[in-house]
Amino acid sequence: MNESIHGERTGSELQDRVTELIEQQTAISEVLRAIASSPHDLQPIFDAILDSATLLCRADIGSLRLSEESGLRRVAMRGDPLLVNQGWSSFPVLVEKGGFLGRIATSRLPTHIPDFTTLEDDPRDDLWIVTGNAGFRTGLFVPLLKDNETVGIIALGRKQVQPFTDNQISLFRDFAAQATIALESTRRERQYREMQGELAHANRVATMGQLTASIAHEVKQPIGAAVSYAQAALRFLARRPPELQEVREALEAIVETGHRAGEIVDRISGLIKKAPPRKECLDINADIHEVIELTRGESVKNGITMQADLADGLPLIAGDRVQLQQVILNLIVNAVAAMSGVSDGTRELLVSSRKADPGGVLVGVRDSGSGLAPETLEHVFDAFYTTKPDGMGMGLSICRSIVEAHGGRLWATRCEPRGALFQFTIPAD
Repeated sequence: MNESIHGERTGSELQDRVTELIEQQTAISEVLRAIASSPHDLQPIFDAILDSATLLCRADIGSLRLSEESGLRRVAMRGDPLLVNQGWSSFPVLVEKGGFLGRIATSRLPTHIPDFTTLEDDPRDDLWIVTGNAGFRTGLFVPLLKDNETVGIIALGRKQVQPFTDNQISLFRDFAAQATIALESTRRERQYREMQGELAHANRVATMGQLTASIAHEVKQPIGAAVSYAQAALRFLARRPPELQEVREALEAIVETGHRAGEIVDRISGLIKKAPPRKECLDINADIHEVIELTRGESVKNGITMQADLADGLPLIAGDRVQLQQVILNLIVNAVAAMSGVSDGTRELLVSSRKADPGGVLVGVRDSGSGLAPETLEHVFDAFYTTKPDGMGMGLSICRSIVEAHGGRLWATRCEPRGALFQFTIPAD
């Protein structure tokens, strides 16, 4: 009988352990799912970590704080909605590292407090007092460690005196370790993307700087035309009797040229401004037209004939307009630079668009320059590789990153008898 009871107890304990492990893996899966769904936004990941932690340990409320130079900053709080509302307004957003919570974080060890009211000898601080006033009785604190350094801390609380079990503490500690790895990986990815964004923005500004003279010419044209129309309107008004119809036509022309100047300025500011990536449905031909208009003055200045061969009926694509226009802009500017040193033959630049198989669009920029040497073709998209004396070697590398981030591909081929063709694909929306 004793053996039977022992066997039943052992089987029950094993079943409980299996259940706990399944719950732990489910909790981690929820965090990973949040990471996959929100690669650029950390808040849903913070919330998923706390939702999983409070469910895993049967807690009433949980909070997540991340370490920074001035202390531990609260980034999320989850659990019972009434407790969350109360805690959000009661607990400080930032707590100093020298306080009660800071000492736990510094210890790098999980801290379990079965009953807050029994620790009379522990030095109190404001956070401790707020915790007691809020009616929390049991707490569990687990620092988040990266390379043995505290990067944050998760706190779980219960309103009743109900100590966490050893198994819950062990599961929570393992969960926190895995959550830290997932969180740090996401943070590094976000930092990398932010760095890419900074480089892309710097590249846009540098490219627009190269086009300063052409842009000034493009803006001055409608302004000069508006002035001419205004002078003509004044002459028509000065006649006796005034020629009002001609005045009306001149004023309408002024309005039209003013709109044209505004569109040029909008295109310039749209490409230079620093803004987070934004996916929207795009007509790639319209975006190509805008970039061509912006760079037409540069091509004319360099004696280049620019043509557009854009297919009708292309599918809409999902992407960031500014980023994709940056790719087109870089390819056109590079093509103009490649032909600026060509003294014989015609200088022709062709921008084309076609449907791509199995779906999406294919954009090409072809020049009649000296072409790409085999060794250049092999490294042309490498970061910091450049054939220009004053080049940084970042433009094409950034372009490839942008295209690949949109699910497409960017490549280059040599043309015969001379020239180069850069093409990229973007999948349909």
